[in-house]
Amino acid sequence: MTGRIDRVVNYGLLVAFSFIALYPIGGIVLAALQRPGELSGFSIPRDLHFSNFAEAWTQGHFATYLKSSVIVSVSVVAVATLLSLLAGFAFGTMKFAGHKMLFYVFLLGLMVPLEGIVIPLYYDLRALSLTDTYWALILPQIGLSLAFGTFWMRAFFMSTPRSLIEAAEIDGARNWSILWRVLVPFARPAVLTMMVLIFMWTWNEFLLALVMVSSENLRTAPLGLAFFQGQHASEATLLAAGAIIVALPVVVTYVFLQRHFIRGMLSGAVKG
Repeated sequence: MTGRIDRVVNYGLLVAFSFIALYPIGGIVLAALQRPGELSGFSIPRDLHFSNFAEAWTQGHFATYLKSSVIVSVSVVAVATLLSLLAGFAFGTMKFAGHKMLFYVFLLGLMVPLEGIVIPLYYDLRALSLTDTYWALILPQIGLSLAFGTFWMRAFFMSTPRSLIEAAEIDGARNWSILWRVLVPFARPAVLTMMVLIFMWTWNEFLLALVMVSSENLRTAPLGLAFFQGQHASEATLLAAGAIIVALPVVVTYVFLQRHFIRGMLSGAVKG
């Protein structure tokens, strides 16, 4: 009887918190489907105006902004994942001189907020003639993501059974083969979880794009949405449609990878 009550309470809390989380999202979706100029709170529109999305897409130049976000996000995820696997493998399975101190240096990327370094970072990149380029968005976010990725993969590799590595070494496998043929397939949920998190953080990054980029064709989707909001402050339906357009890639990515994402999170919670 007690177990049944606990189950009911747990499901009740999940439903309540799900409602709290989804209520604002539902309001934005309803606002995006209402007739332009007739926004009335969270009421269900009598006619669904999907043309709001087409108009927001055209007026807001979201094709250009989404292209920039895709270029930056894919580049950051690819490079940061590769480097995080290599660094995590080294810190998680090897002992070398100064490995603890070097790992703490990596952790500085988690401790220092971007807001604290964005101004000197801007001057450094300007001295290298990299401002107002994709590199000004890609390189800093690779560095920021590498700190988390190294920490994440190190924890996973440290928790993997040592017998796997020893068996591979007995068979004559070197470190490169052990990493890519033995550990990476075993770590797929953790790697996918890391990739999803890095993608979401990179896609939603606003401050770096605001400081580093001035050309319109280099603006990322969140920055483009901010400019679109400034130009259409009184057109709530178009703003809601634009917000959905910008958020949709992250939502779709999470929906398709949610099983691996949850497995990776649970695996990290249990093993790390």
